[in-house]
Amino acid sequence: MKIQIKDVRLSFVNVFEAKQVQGQGDAKFSCAMLFAKSHPQKAEIERGIVEVAKAKWGEAKYQEVLKALKAADKLCVHDGDAKGDTPGYAGNLFINASNKIRPLTIGPDRGVLTAADGKPYAGCYGNVIVELWAQDNQFGKRVNASLLGVQFIRDGERLAGGGVAAADDFEAIPGTEEAKGETVPAEGAGSLF
Repeated sequence: MKIQIKDVRLSFVNVFEAKQVQGQGDAKFSCAMLFAKSHPQKAEIERGIVEVAKAKWGEAKYQEVLKALKAADKLCVHDGDAKGDTPGYAGNLFINASNKIRPLTIGPDRGVLTAADGKPYAGCYGNVIVELWAQDNQFGKRVNASLLGVQFIRDGERLAGGGVAAADDFEAIPGTEEAKGETVPAEGAGSLF
């Protein structure tokens, strides 16, 4: 079941290069989506989980299976309060989604983004398309989310530091057009070193 989850905060964004988790398993593209416990699509996501569970385990068994999966935290939606002091998670729900295939990554105008664009990043906001699916194999039972696409919609405060300097963080170099009329402090004046 495919769902577009709108206006979520992104974390652990890895959409341009497939990576292994802690050096193990297949390399995948991935992203975490943080959203308020009152997010308007929370009920839609829950219905999607129920729908894929019914399809996998049948009308007679799905409720029992979902109850056990919820107790074992094996649903794709998790409580951010359980993440301790991970920035941005407290008070929110989150979904981790991944895919071996690179997800479509676009901007607000639907133009394709590349790593050189610097977006999306951990802390920005976006719309994310995931596909919910039920797993029942030698690795156990779960309801997972595959990452299909990410749309950057607006900037947000970066999570876990990171980022780059802005041009305004620097001063103009004396002798350039921008620097004309600026005074350069005398050497040694007020120096701490």
